[in-house]
Amino acid sequence: MRHNKVLKIMLGVGPALLLGGCDAVLLNPSGDVALQQRNLIYAATGLMLIVILPVIVATILFAWRYRAANRKARYDADWDHSTRLELMIWSVPLLIIIVLGSITWVSTHLLDPYRPLSRISADKPLAASIEPLTVEVVALDWKWLFIYPEYGFATVNELAAPVDRPIRFKITASSVMNSFFIPALAGQIYAMPGMQTMLHAVINAPGEYGGMSANYSGAGFSGMHFRFHGLDQSGFEAWVEKNRAAAGVLDRAAYLELEKPSENDPVRRWGAIDPDLYRLILNRCVRPGSTCMSDLMPPMEK
Repeated sequence: MRHNKVLKIMLGVGPALLLGGCDAVLLNPSGDVALQQRNLIYAATGLMLIVILPVIVATILFAWRYRAANRKARYDADWDHSTRLELMIWSVPLLIIIVLGSITWVSTHLLDPYRPLSRISADKPLAASIEPLTVEVVALDWKWLFIYPEYGFATVNELAAPVDRPIRFKITASSVMNSFFIPALAGQIYAMPGMQTMLHAVINAPGEYGGMSANYSGAGFSGMHFRFHGLDQSGFEAWVEKNRAAAGVLDRAAYLELEKPSENDPVRRWGAIDPDLYRLILNRCVRPGSTCMSDLMPPMEK
């Protein structure tokens, strides 16, 4: 009996303790795109609860009213139809589907990852003079390479951007398909070899956020994490100078060495890059003497 009591306590308290360690970043994001996606989740959940909650309540009430011990409850076995009830049963889900479908259709276009941002936040439109920060992302085995073409440097497993400045990610992979995901910033987007995907996003609050691969890609997948820093303008400029001051040049030879599979890589920096490197990676022709995909077919990018 004592063991059963302990087991019941563990079953009751255990999930609460486990959930207490979650920061629920998906429900409390710091980027406007992720916030809109969160609101879409709330809207869809609320619409579905319109049906789910009454059904749960009705199930409990019916089970209680028509329990075996309640001899006063009248059960009419001959009842088989009610036009009013049928209209309510079918019209409510139909209306929910129409509303949910409309919200989903609009949001799918507004939150298209290829679509440039039109606002910084709900109350702050994007000024025409603001240029997005371009970051070229390469999923390697098993690490992330970030190239900043505007500033001429590259990092591994560390990424930063100024607060309230749009970011334009150009994403590809070196070998197998991966998924680029910063939960606080925006939804995940796949990285595929020989193809380029894109993601437009913005971070609205300073801080350090986690990034990861959300698609299993082999033995080192579990260590394929990186840090994303949301910085004010002066902090970002200092971070840029720190990277520009790093030793080494990320050219073809350095990239081919970096491309070799490795696990749990630390942050690495190159103060200079081959300006044509990302194009060569995308077209799978970094190795000297190899033919670029763009020479064989139109580039597979949108």
